[in-house]
Amino acid sequence: MNSPTQATSDPLVESVRWLAGWLDREDDLPRWWPVDRLPIRDGCPYRGESDLAAIRDECRWLAHHHPFALSAIENRVSYVVGAGHNYKVRPVPGAALGAEALEACRRELLRWTEEADWPLRQAEMQRRLDRDGEVFLRFFEADGRLVVRTIEPEQVAAPPGRAEAAYGIETDPSDAETVVAYWVRRGESDPPRPVPAAEVQHRKANADRTMPRGVPTLLAVRENLRRVWKLLRNMSTVAGIQAAIAIVRKHAGAAAGSIQQYVSNLATLRGDDGTAAGKNYQQFPPGAIVDTPPGVEYSFPAAGIDAAKYVAAIQAELRAIAARLQMPEFMLSADASNANYASTMVAEGPAVKMFERLQAEMLWHDLAVLRRALRVAERAGRVPPGTTERIEIDAEGPIVQSRNRLAEAQADQILMTLGVASPQTVAARHGLNYDQERDLIDRNAD
Repeated sequence: MNSPTQATSDPLVESVRWLAGWLDREDDLPRWWPVDRLPIRDGCPYRGESDLAAIRDECRWLAHHHPFALSAIENRVSYVVGAGHNYKVRPVPGAALGAEALEACRRELLRWTEEADWPLRQAEMQRRLDRDGEVFLRFFEADGRLVVRTIEPEQVAAPPGRAEAAYGIETDPSDAETVVAYWVRRGESDPPRPVPAAEVQHRKANADRTMPRGVPTLLAVRENLRRVWKLLRNMSTVAGIQAAIAIVRKHAGAAAGSIQQYVSNLATLRGDDGTAAGKNYQQFPPGAIVDTPPGVEYSFPAAGIDAAKYVAAIQAELRAIAARLQMPEFMLSADASNANYASTMVAEGPAVKMFERLQAEMLWHDLAVLRRALRVAERAGRVPPGTTERIEIDAEGPIVQSRNRLAEAQADQILMTLGVASPQTVAARHGLNYDQERDLIDRNAD
């Protein structure tokens, strides 16, 4: 019998030990700075640009490689942005505005959103907010039009010796919420240069107004996502190994030479694996009946696979992730057995409230960009002077809650009858362009 310090020669025991060590490795998961050990000061989870970069890099890896993280982000894009938001231009109440000026604003707004690929940019901005925790938009004017470009978060960096510009955000010395300039560098070796705050729009997620930089949405669930990754990898690997070994023959009291001869006699194919002995293969066709000679027993390892207990552990982790993101579990797992769409996406449900809040935040930022685009067009002469001060832009995002089209139509009819909602507003809420639909109706009437 082997002593405790003596290595065993049993190949089965050695294989089990190797498999246990292999399953515990993390070679396919990148190693990150231990973010969970970083001290949180004043509610901020980072204490320097290196900490912020480590957080961002880890969340980016999860967003690009982890299937459940990718599912969560893409679902947030689908419900917050959808196919794009609808915009309507109307005069400010009491403002005298001619029909031509109003139509010029509408045409300019439509042209600009098409040239800027605005619906695609909206989807990208929501994706960046969840992945990076922030979005930097820089504005330029070219040929009388507003041009929008994205600044990568790592390009915004603190200049040497400027304490008032920590993390690349220079603020008023007496007011942490008033940004004076953003320090932006073109490359890693280039020094940051100031860009006036009026030329940049900074959208932050999961951060207080006094925090200089945003925090990725996946930060709070990164450990859950890593555990899900390991559970799936280990479960699939063990099941694959068990399923790959179809039959194990047990020869009681037989010598090694006789076992090798027995295997050679049963072989249906002999292959060369680069060794002197070669490798024998035995084929078992579907429905094969195996006769066991005396002293030989057969066991089937695949019969002992029980994946259900691992699936339950994965579902528990996904529920924790869904709780943080305020999303139904099926939006992460694609498994609707625990809840259906109609019961979770109701008007007062937490997911609906969360998506509507995210829509409102995006609309607030987007309308600032659209008004800026109209002011540039006004200076270029494509919009009559003074028009942008006398108009309002109304925006509608995609409907989030579970829809009852008949009830919605009846409610819209009542609101229009009472005079508290216009046909244009109702059309925008349903994703329709009122002017375009009226033109089509008139053409069909002719």
